[in-house]
Amino acid sequence: MAQPRRFLVWMSVLFAIGLVPIAKAAPSSYALSVTAERDNATYRVDETVTFIVTVTRDGQPHPEGEISWSLTKDGVAPILQGTAPLKEGKALVTGRLSEPGFLQCKAKFDSGTDSVKNLGAAAIDPLKLRPSLPVPDDFDAFWESKKRILAAIPLNAKLTPVPTRQAGIELFDVEADSVGDRPMRGYYARPANAAPKSLPAIITLEGAGVYSTRLEPWLLNWAKAGFISLELNAHGLPNGREPSYYQSLEQGALKDYPFFGRESRETSYFLNMYLRALRGVDFLTAQPEWDGRVLISSGLSQGAAQAIFVASQDRRVTFLSAGVPAMCDHTAMLVGRVPGWPRLVPAGPDGKPAADVIETSRYFDSVNFASRVRAPSFFVIGYNDQVTPPTAGYVACNNLRAEKEIYPAIHASHALQAPVLEVIRQRILAHKTPSTSTP
Repeated sequence: MAQPRRFLVWMSVLFAIGLVPIAKAAPSSYALSVTAERDNATYRVDETVTFIVTVTRDGQPHPEGEISWSLTKDGVAPILQGTAPLKEGKALVTGRLSEPGFLQCKAKFDSGTDSVKNLGAAAIDPLKLRPSLPVPDDFDAFWESKKRILAAIPLNAKLTPVPTRQAGIELFDVEADSVGDRPMRGYYARPANAAPKSLPAIITLEGAGVYSTRLEPWLLNWAKAGFISLELNAHGLPNGREPSYYQSLEQGALKDYPFFGRESRETSYFLNMYLRALRGVDFLTAQPEWDGRVLISSGLSQGAAQAIFVASQDRRVTFLSAGVPAMCDHTAMLVGRVPGWPRLVPAGPDGKPAADVIETSRYFDSVNFASRVRAPSFFVIGYNDQVTPPTAGYVACNNLRAEKEIYPAIHASHALQAPVLEVIRQRILAHKTPSTSTP
């Protein structure tokens, strides 16, 4: 029996290192979708919501079977569960919500040999959602004190030319001094040979993760559209290093970075990240090509949170674009709602939300920053977003005091698709000129 055992051991090794291919499961021939019966997916409190669950096989309605479903308040209790029969490929699920928020429906179909699942959501009086806690009394004083510290540090900007295939565009690796142990770093792009005081400016803040500053899809395209364009690395890391450099940091020194120092507003990881974003504005507005009139702050997810912060703290910002914003309503669990990414507040030893983190989180909440924004704003909220839930995002939107537009991406998850990204691009381009950008 030794020989067969030895053969099995070697086969296990070969599978592990990939020298023997492992058959991959064929893509499912089934598909499932969940949509609210109303096209706008909007209802009033206590109004019955009907979700249509559609199951197809090879593109055709699956004639019979049963789906299982669950209804939640945007992912948190109360939770209702049940089953419903398929009739000509469709099943109906009904429910209601007794408070403003989002009713989320998850559905699953199991054929016996294959299973598919999906989710959909309906907005329940979303414009009536309110913050879980008020803005701290010393919120403004805290941030003013931090901005004074930043202002006392000379910019010392260093620009290093970077080759680009984009005709008519100049690209630079940029670094500037900031607070903390890392400088502000990013890429800066501008139209070549631009005259002084001739161009609008846009700063793009980046989403979660650890990676080099990106050139696409925003930075170079904004320069091609006639902006001076800055995109910042959220962590102040060097640009253009080998992928293993960023992977090592993401799995090591920067693993779980959102939770670093969350017990105090003086040690939160986001303190220096946010101040580096403000330093980016200092850099942009110091460029001789800036027209002195148009300054746009933009980002997605964690980048949207930074963009909201920048717009709240610098009155030179003339337009804010925030897609699927993170860092919203950290303390939502206190009122039985879902908080936004990164679910900053843990449970303490007593099972209750940690009091020190609750207090810290209020100084880094997009909801509170939104209340200080004075520029016109454009927000995108993904109804099926389980990373930055729509409930938390709407709380931030509702706390804006200036002109605003909320774009309901009814079928969108956290990863926005090209059509929604194009909407964002068009809204920003519409605010490229001073006549539509002045707060």
